[in-house]
Amino acid sequence: MPLAPDLLERLACPGDDHAPLELQQRDGAEVLVCTVCRSSFPIEDGIAVLLIDEATPGPNGVGVPA
Repeated sequence: MPLAPDLLERLACPGDDHAPLELQQRDGAEVLVCTVCRSSFPIEDGIAVLLIDEATPGPNGVGVPA
């Protein structure tokens, strides 16, 4: 189940920067990727999991600009 486009516009990174997220494909699965820190967040059964503990950190960590 894909995320609704209007919902995607409202979602933001849970890191301190609260940057917008973009939808990407990684390892065959859709994920949300922070446009600033490049951390990725899973989408499970059409639900965005925006928990820092569930994130794949970007190159400098969650919330730290890449």
